[in-house]
This record gives sequence, C-alpha cells and structure tokens, in this order.
Amino acid sequence: MPKIFLTIFGRTVLLYFGVLILMRIMGKREVGQLSLFDLVVAIMIAELGAIPLSDTSIPISHGLLPIITLVVLQMSLAFITLKSQSVRKIIEGTPSIIIEQGRILEEEMRQLRYNVDDMMSQMREQGIYRIEEVEYAILETNGKLSVILKADKRPMIPSDMGLNPPDEGLPIPLVCDGKLLKENMTLAKKDLDWLEQTLAKQHKVGVAGVLYATLDPQNKLHVYKKGEKKKAP
Repeated sequence: MPKIFLTIFGRTVLLYFGVLILMRIMGKREVGQLSLFDLVVAIMIAELGAIPLSDTSIPISHGLLPIITLVVLQMSLAFITLKSQSVRKIIEGTPSIIIEQGRILEEEMRQLRYNVDDMMSQMREQGIYRIEEVEYAILETNGKLSVILKADKRPMIPSDMGLNPPDEGLPIPLVCDGKLLKENMTLAKKDLDWLEQTLAKQHKVGVAGVLYATLDPQNKLHVYKKGEKKKAP
C-alpha cells in the first residue's frame, strides 16, 4: 500500500478520535440544542480538522492546536456564562415571545426573521394545529418553539381530578443485547440465579436470548427477546 494512503489513514484516525474526545469534553448537548456559539465552534472544528487531511504537507499538530484552542475558548465562555447572566444574554441571547394570549406578535417575529410557516411547522411537530388554542409561544435561544396552551385546551392530568398517584420511579436495565449489566444488577439487588430462573420460568429464554430486559419499581421484569419478527398482516 502506498505510503500516502497509510499517512492519510493514520491522520484520519488520529483526528477522528482527537475531535471526538474534545467534543465529548465540551459537554452533552443535542444538535438542536446548540447555541449559536456552540454551532460556530462545531463548524470551525470540522473545517480545521479537514485541513491536515486534504494537505498531508501540513503537520497534523497545525490542525489539532487550533481545535484545542477553540475547545478551551468554548469551555471558558461556557463557564463565564454559567456565572454571569449578563454575559449569557450577550452570547446566547434571550427567549422571545411570539404569541401572547392568543395574539401573534408580528413585529417581534419580523425582528427575529421568523415567519408564520416556520411557527406552524414547529407547532404541528408538538401536535398543535390551531393558533387560537395557544396562550403563549416562546422562541427559545436554540430556535426551539415552546408552546403553552390555554387552560381549557391542556391535557387533563391526575391533579386536575384531585388525584395524587404514587411516584413510578425509573426501570433498571438488567440485560442489553444478550449481555448482563452487572452494575445494574447490584443496584437492583438481584443476582444471576434469580434472573435466569425468572427468564426461564416466565419467558422461556436465557440471558443470551434477551435483546433488552428491565426491572420496574414494582419488581416486575419486562423482557424483549431477540429475533422478534413483524406480525403477518
């Protein structure tokens, strides 16, 4: 294999894991929740990572050093915005109300360069199709639309009927893709013998045949077997 191919391969692997680690250090955020500053940093990292890949005469450190600098800058500003609300407003902006008590605030939407079609699209994604049902709609700094329905249009919840159901808690995964999750077994205070016996007795399957299994707060085991097929019409 020509040396140039090995060089490109090695650089690609190194940059991939380097950028992956640095992005992981930056923190957990979904793409749709990135602030404008986060998005700019992500785009610049992608561009800087491509430079030493496209031109092997450039030392790989010339690509990694600016990326590290950007990550440090991003983390520094993230820390500053965490401590200072005024800086946070400058960098990330503030949410904007575009529907107030059922009225569309056209001037606010014009300033944001946000049109009615975009608003309706985001409302439909939340299962809301009528503007007259909306009390407030707030455009968040990440571009997501938060909608508060009018009181008589909101889904009924137990407290509306004077009910106070107990906390359900979180299910604990015990098996994933046929592999036992030992830490979760300890957390659930269960052992392998109990799991194998329960699987054999109630589901006629072994651990290796389980795609996913969870234990709910009521001590009931929910099992999803491997190899499940689509039912015939």
